[in-house]
Order: sequence, then C-alpha cells, then structure tokens
Amino acid sequence: MGVNQSAKRKHHIKDDEEVNFDHFQILRAIGKGSFGKVCIVQKKDTGQMYAMKYMSKSVCFERDALRNVLREIEILTQLDHPFLVNLWFSFHDEEDMFLVQDLLLGGDLRYHLMQNVMFPPEAVRIYVAEMGLALDYLQQKHIIHRDIKPDNILLDEEGHAHLTDFNVATKLEDGKRYACALSGTKPYMAPEIFCCYAEEIPGYCYSVDWWSLGVVAYELCSGRRPYEIHSHTPNKDVRQLLKAAPEWPPAWPAEFTMLVQQLLQLDALQRITTLESLKTQPYMMEMNFEDIMEKKIAPVFVPPRGHLNCDPTFELEEMIVESRPLHKKKKRLAKQRSLRELQTTPLGEQEPTPLDPLAEEFTTFNRQRELERMERERKESEWEQELLRAMEASSTFSSNTARKEFRLSDSQLPAECQSPGSGLDSPSSSSSLAHASTSVASTSMQKINQKASGTDVGTSGNSEDEKPSSSSSVDGKKQAWAKRRSLTMPEDAKLWKKSLKN
Repeated sequence: MGVNQSAKRKHHIKDDEEVNFDHFQILRAIGKGSFGKVCIVQKKDTGQMYAMKYMSKSVCFERDALRNVLREIEILTQLDHPFLVNLWFSFHDEEDMFLVQDLLLGGDLRYHLMQNVMFPPEAVRIYVAEMGLALDYLQQKHIIHRDIKPDNILLDEEGHAHLTDFNVATKLEDGKRYACALSGTKPYMAPEIFCCYAEEIPGYCYSVDWWSLGVVAYELCSGRRPYEIHSHTPNKDVRQLLKAAPEWPPAWPAEFTMLVQQLLQLDALQRITTLESLKTQPYMMEMNFEDIMEKKIAPVFVPPRGHLNCDPTFELEEMIVESRPLHKKKKRLAKQRSLRELQTTPLGEQEPTPLDPLAEEFTTFNRQRELERMERERKESEWEQELLRAMEASSTFSSNTARKEFRLSDSQLPAECQSPGSGLDSPSSSSSLAHASTSVASTSMQKINQKASGTDVGTSGNSEDEKPSSSSSVDGKKQAWAKRRSLTMPEDAKLWKKSLKN
C-alpha cells in the first residue's frame, strides 16, 4: 500500500493528459499472438495491474492487418461484460499500437489442454453457460466474434472463462444481415462459412460462434476435436469431413452428449443459436443463469496459483531474441526524437516531423475517464432530482401554510372568539342552528310589539343595553382578535388577504 501511494505521488497524471506508454511499468511477457505480444504491466499512478497487448505498426502494414486492428479497437470500446476481456486504455506511438486490458492470471484453455488437463462435463457445462452469456451480449451488440477457440478463452484466478481477441470480429450494422468473409481458425469454423465461400449461400450470421463453442466443448471433454480438420486442410476436403458424424464418447452423460450434438448441428436452423434455446437443454436446465452472471457458481476447475499459467519461453524470447524489446522502448524513442531534432535543412531550418498515418484513424480510449464521467453524470442527475423534489415540497408547504395563516374560520379562532354551536361537522350542529333561528325570530317579534305599543326599548327590563346578547359579544371579540392579528401581519400577507376578499 505504501509503495502504491508513493507511486501516485511520483507519477501523478493530469486530468487532461492522455494515457501513454510512460504511464506503465513493464513487468514481464506472458503471451504472443499473430500480430503482437502480451505483457503484464502496472499503472504507475494507481498501482493497478493490467495486460498490455502491443502490435508493431510496421508488421501490421506488411501483413495488411492494420484495418483489423483498428476495427478491433473500435469494437472493444463499445463492450463491457463480465465474461469478456474488457479494454481499459488504447494509445499508440511511433512504433507500436497498445491495448491495455483486464489481467487474467489463470491462463487460456489451450495452455491447460497442453498440460493434459481433462475437463469433466460438469466443468465444461459452466464454460458453455458463461460463453453463452457472452455470445448473447455480443449478439445484442450485432457482433460476430468468428474466432472462438481454446486459445481465446482465458481463465481468471477463480476459473471463470473470458472471451478475448476480436481481431477478426465483425459488426452487422446499417441494416446488414449477413457476413461473408472467410475468417476464423479453420478447425473451428462453421460449415456455413465454407458454403458462403463457395457462393452457395449469401452469407452467415451469429450461428457460426455457437458452432465454434460446440467444437471447444467437445475438445475440452475429450482432448481432441470432433473433426480431423487442420489449418492446412483444403476447403473442399473440409466440407467432405464435416459431412461425417463425429464419434461420441460412451462415457459422457447422455444429456451432455445431447447438448454438444445440438451445438454441432450442420443445419444452422436446427442448431442452438441463442441463450434462450441453450437454457432449454436438459443438461442446462438446472443452471441458474443469474447466479452465473454474478459469478456465484464456483467453477469445477481452478487454475494453479503457484506459478503463472503461461509458457515461460515468452519472457526469454522478449529478453534475448526480440530486436526491439519493450523495456528499452523509452530510451530508443528518446534517441530517435533527439536525432530528428538535430537534423536540419541546408537553410538551417528544422525538418517537419513526418505525419503518422494512424493519427486520425486510431481510437484513443480511456475507460477510467469514461467511468468517472458516468459517475459524475449520475450524481448530477441525483442532485437535480433531489432539488426538484425539495422545490416541489417547499411550494406545497408554503401554499398550505398561507391558507392556514390567513383564512380566519371559526375552527381556527381562539376558544373565546368562537361562536356557540360552531363546528358544522358535529352531530348536534343541525339542531343548534334550528334553535338559534327560533330564538332570533322570537326576539324580533318582541321588538315589533314593543314599538307598536310605544314602549321604549332602552328602558325595558329585558333591554339589550342592560343584558347584551351572546352573539354580539362574540362578534366584538372576533373583530378585536382580527384587528390585533392584522397589526402583526406582514404587508404582503395583507395584500394577499385583501385580494382574496375581493
């Protein structure tokens, strides 16, 4: 922990600075592919470990593979799945192109087959489920991998499978329904790819990846492939070999044999080609795919942790055979740049730096920055929703408070100012109102009779001056209370009340 904190202080990366080769510490080589090599690296500012795949620009130009590399980077920037080897950073310099991806230390399935590991059907069933989830995700993204084989399925330290190497992958976009290129590794290529090459069908779709998964499942459980097809086998012979039925080991469980048979159907319409059809297979019906997605089901085979699960000769080749080793790149590029600065024209002017043809086409990617941006947007959205809720609650509270403050109903007046019999909701309200009406009518008739007989009301024993009525007393108290309240009422509230009366 202390080392990582020291590295962060020493190798701080500015927010607007693009990730480059100098931001990583090269540790060791662990693999080699068709167009490049793979090594373990550590990011200097965070201490996080990654796998860095680097490809020589000159070699890609010579093999006409540059377009494939650019397409692979473009596809990887759109993907993020638990059972894929996800891309974190991509950049390039004068010599190489770099892809920084998840580091998986369990090795690939090809390495374990070379170590004579025999995978039981229970272990293969989990791999098929995990790869089925990955293929379903790719299908949602309209992507055909086209090169599923043991070499491109990596295991993490717990034994979960992850699909890698999208070098020959393609994306069906702009209304495109089929792919038609002869791409992939021949022993794992589906029959419809060869039929398309022979111009018997217009193209092929996602079903080719499920065929390749069936070949892998057969090979993992038996130690050999279902068809004797090699990279040098002619295409015409391949089609004849595919017509013969494979040999099914009698020791396999019947349900597992049925699963592999459904993956290896020659007719793509009869083959398992979706996650839903995979779930309906008897051997897969007991699998909880939600738990598999969350990696809650432990794999049967766990890679050994006492050593790196890769060929050790990769490191020796990088140190001894490689003419331009990666660990000497920084000094080599610095020397080349200094030589270019010293080169001048006859007039003493510095020659312009040659333009990199990849500068505009190459996709520079930083998943760490993308995740930080998404987190900021999520928090901003939450704050905005919280502010809107607070403003709505405040508006409702102010409106209710204003009504309670300035509407002087009998139920809100002090007890001494309330009229007798108030509260129309009480059960005796109707009888009280009837009794009050009768009293008022009787008093009015007495006053009329007194005036008619000439009797002075003011001198009567029952005069109002001597014994005022309860209603007049309550009205006076009510007016006095309202006047006192008006003196303490804010001016804007008075205006509101006045407008309400009008």
